[in-house]
Amino acid sequence: MTRLLLASASPARLATLTAAGIDPIVRVSGVDEHAVLTAARERFGDLEPADAVLVLAQAKAEDVARALADDGAADDDATGGLLVLGCDSLLEVDGEVLGKPRDAQDAVERWRSMRGRAGELHTGHWLIDERTPQSEGGDGTGGTLGAVSSTVVHFADLSDAEIDQYIATGEPLAVAGAFTLDGLGGPFVTAVEGDHHGVVGLSLPLLRELLAEVGVTIPSLWRAGTIPA
Repeated sequence: MTRLLLASASPARLATLTAAGIDPIVRVSGVDEHAVLTAARERFGDLEPADAVLVLAQAKAEDVARALADDGAADDDATGGLLVLGCDSLLEVDGEVLGKPRDAQDAVERWRSMRGRAGELHTGHWLIDERTPQSEGGDGTGGTLGAVSSTVVHFADLSDAEIDQYIATGEPLAVAGAFTLDGLGGPFVTAVEGDHHGVVGLSLPLLRELLAEVGVTIPSLWRAGTIPA
């Protein structure tokens, strides 16, 4: 049985997969995001936001894949092999790239600057096929591939009091762009142009396309009992 491994600590990404009938294994990477981006910029020059999230998603997936190889978990007979998925998100507003806020004051300043405006949320996805290779009797393709979901997000024109109260919940401090679509921040997003799953942190339609590239379908990953016997 092929399993999806989510290389992310994000509760929202896990909840998105679970709601879609997929119960992934979760293993968090130890990637230093700043170091990864610094190395990428030294090699390639300035990165567009969409390129940056893809570089980070790849780094996270590869970090976990290496750890699996070290402990032999990728070819565990109990799982039949794993597909490793890494993700990363950044919000772009007028060319400025916004990851997680540094602190509460940073989050307040961000919201005061982006209220009543629109930004583009970029989420990078990287998939690595760690299943046993076909040459060894398995279904693995050895594929490693990625893509980016980019969605325009329109923000409500919040009052200073609303911003202060939202930041005080602590929720904005843990997420890229200092907002959520699926949590307390939902009422403060007036419209979304594109895949709303990508804003949450994992685009299900894009995941379906990446899986198809390695010969795997979404229904094959659904938890047991999803399709009546």
